[in-house]
Amino acid sequence: MKRVPNILSALRIILAPLFVLMYLQDAFFWAALGLIVFIIAALTDYLDGYYARRYEVTSNTGVFLDPLADKFLTFAGFICIPFLDSGQFPWWVIGVIVFRDIVITALRIWSDYIGFPMQTRYSAKVKTLVQMVFLYVVLLAGAISKAGGMPGDAATALFETGILGWFFYLVMIVTVYTGIEYLYINRRLFKSEPKNV
Repeated sequence: MKRVPNILSALRIILAPLFVLMYLQDAFFWAALGLIVFIIAALTDYLDGYYARRYEVTSNTGVFLDPLADKFLTFAGFICIPFLDSGQFPWWVIGVIVFRDIVITALRIWSDYIGFPMQTRYSAKVKTLVQMVFLYVVLLAGAISKAGGMPGDAATALFETGILGWFFYLVMIVTVYTGIEYLYINRRLFKSEPKNV
């Protein structure tokens, strides 16, 4: 029973590359199927957290695996969007977002290792919400644009407005800000020694 949250996290890691492989196909069917895989993977994040809290089952493996699985899925989503429109969604912005998340995830792992809880802020939840809303909107529009007909034309027109590109830069700004905030409020971690050493 204790392994269920970890199994769900591992499943999320497995589904992330599967989503990318499907979504980047030219056919609408595969892109839509990939989007469904992405949504299922996102649901496992909710389920493993709910299960762990509901049945009070936690482990060191789970503490490490859960945020890692989250990043796998998020990065998979961001990796796909330049293929939709590299002009609006440049790779360097994705590099900034990925770098920030890798640094903070590493800091969280270090915090768990040394035995000092990492401080968080409400802005971190806002960042996650902004990122996920952006990814769902862009990935959905990208899949529909491959459908052709009126829905495909409408999705293509949405990309042509440029509003998604501005949304993308907003995501980057929020992501970088929360990263700097994390580093500042947890600066004591850089001077701490592991309690178990």
